[in-house]
Amino acid sequence: MDTLNFLAQGFGVALTPTNLLIALIGTLIGTVVGLLPGLGPINGVAILIPVAFALGLPPETALILLAAVYLGCEYGGRISSILLNIPGEAATLMTCLDGYPMARQGLAGVALSLSAWSSFIGALIATCGMVLFAPLLASWAIAFGPAEYFVLMVLATVALAGMAGDKPMKTLVATLLGLFLSCVGIDANSGVYRFTFDSIHVTDGIQFVVLVLGLFSVSEILLLLEKTHHGQQMVQATGRMLFNFNEARKVFWVNLRCGLGGFFIGVLPGAGATLASALAYMTEKKLAGAEGKFGKGDLRGLAAPETAIGASCCGAMVPMLTLGVPGSGTTAVMIGALSLYNITPGPLLFQNQPTLVWGLIASLFIANLMLLVLNVPMIKIFTRILTVPNWVLVPLIAIITSIGVYAIHATTFDLILMVVIGVVGYLMRKMDFPLSPLLLGFILGGHMEQNLRRALSISNGELSILWNSGIAQGTWALVLVMLALPLIRIWRRRLVSNRAEGLVVD
Repeated sequence: MDTLNFLAQGFGVALTPTNLLIALIGTLIGTVVGLLPGLGPINGVAILIPVAFALGLPPETALILLAAVYLGCEYGGRISSILLNIPGEAATLMTCLDGYPMARQGLAGVALSLSAWSSFIGALIATCGMVLFAPLLASWAIAFGPAEYFVLMVLATVALAGMAGDKPMKTLVATLLGLFLSCVGIDANSGVYRFTFDSIHVTDGIQFVVLVLGLFSVSEILLLLEKTHHGQQMVQATGRMLFNFNEARKVFWVNLRCGLGGFFIGVLPGAGATLASALAYMTEKKLAGAEGKFGKGDLRGLAAPETAIGASCCGAMVPMLTLGVPGSGTTAVMIGALSLYNITPGPLLFQNQPTLVWGLIASLFIANLMLLVLNVPMIKIFTRILTVPNWVLVPLIAIITSIGVYAIHATTFDLILMVVIGVVGYLMRKMDFPLSPLLLGFILGGHMEQNLRRALSISNGELSILWNSGIAQGTWALVLVMLALPLIRIWRRRLVSNRAEGLVVD
């Protein structure tokens, strides 16, 4: 009852005219920022922090603005992923896999509306979880040390096999290439230069924005140019802009599973929406089995990552509020915003600043509803992108992509590197190599190395730390299961084939 009373007080804060207007502005800004490839929620929130402080907004209003921008960016990131096959950020990479094929089949409106609905459901599940279980989950998240995070990353890497389909060797090569690229730059522990070829421009490593825009945006531009004939566009949108009841029913259990799973992963500090969307997609692909058409426009393949992204974003605020530990890069920026108001997030925040905490939680319900109400009517506007001729669309994509990359370090080297990566990505796509495992290998590789080194530093080099805890042992068991499932499927297929040929007698 105390929790419900606090939540009611939070709605009293969030429903004031000023905070409602701020939430609306934040969702609109976030959607636009998320739509632009390469910017993402971190940049969107970081840009607005000095604006909120300069305007003299009270801390609860400023936090509502930043949270609305955060959620809006995640919504906006799916638009370019579905319509142009260009991930707005790392998390929406998995949205491309089935969202873009749906758009190519003329179902862009259905894909956008279903993704918006799935993201709303995921965020709703996670926000309810925040209300009910925030302190409990925060204490559970503390149990994850470097060793447990390393094993979790191993599980995510092994799960990449679920994306292999009928080309496991190509998936393996792409994953290993991504892991290799994550090693480029200065070794954080020893200070040794690795694979930099004496170039000062890559001492900090290959920037994620350069890699993702090169692999997806530049290679997509080359494919568009290849398939363009007399200014015709590749994709047309049909008249249906909304998903129907049968489609919603088909993904209901996917929404529920991925909403819960995305929330729990979001609670883990540093895990983030990228890991949540990848695990959700590959888990649902395995559950679908042979009947799934993942990678070819399966509704479940679109709903799974979008639900997980929406849930993990809200889940990432649990450790931020209860422990003072950022659950994602964006929440780390939000902690910095709180420090401007001399507010220290942590266990006492719920006692010392109940208006701020519960006002923020209540605003998450409101902001997500706003995003759904705003985005669904705008779907017809978004799908107009598909009617733009390629001779207009290609230069526009190139300009936006170049601006996003140049803004990182303001060097032409990043632009050249992006083009080189794009050409390599184009050749890989022509040879039917999947690009998603490469990018996920790049993202997970850095986290794996950092946590492995931290764990070994704690144990003075003893490898047993990697399987001593119960969490690590349970995660290793899941790794073994993930490795065994493809072998079991192969064995069962051979058994069925032999029985069909009459070679096995019952």
